[in-house]
Amino acid sequence: MTDDSFQCCCVLCHDYGDRDEADRADLTIIENVQQHGWHVQMVPEDEIGPGFAYTIGLAHTHGGPELAMFGLDIHAMHRMLNKLGAKSAAGAVLTEGQRHPEVVDGHQVALRQVDLRWYRTFFGRAMGFYRRPPLPVLQVAWPDVDDRFHWEDQPEERHRESQPQLWLPPREHPVGVWTTEL
Repeated sequence: MTDDSFQCCCVLCHDYGDRDEADRADLTIIENVQQHGWHVQMVPEDEIGPGFAYTIGLAHTHGGPELAMFGLDIHAMHRMLNKLGAKSAAGAVLTEGQRHPEVVDGHQVALRQVDLRWYRTFFGRAMGFYRRPPLPVLQVAWPDVDDRFHWEDQPEERHRESQPQLWLPPREHPVGVWTTEL
């Protein structure tokens, strides 16, 4: 989705006077965006909750939304986000409600628009790169083995809790591992 209202305010487009203060992680993001068009930020599973990964730079480089995935192995999510990032780089318009086949082991994924009230909770490095919302972010939801998504009625509880429902405002999100810090 190319969002005509999105104006890039990232650290590559604007000099905020603090480039000398960038840490190694920030420099890696900048280098990856310059070299590859985007960076995938991986947040490993820990005692607080499941791992997740998200892109930084797709909006800057290709005018498309950033992408985020939750609840799988971070390296697998990295590969899947790169598959979708390559589609965006090739000119595909990624938008809310789309389904994309062959991203997760022969299954389709669904794209859902992330409510901006989640940005500070999950996308700190992207906010540091872009400096402020709104930046377009789509959650890439993956199905269970029977191709049911975690918001549908039938998935088992473990699958329902494996991913947040970031299209919901935080106060409307079901209580669980994704809302423990709110």
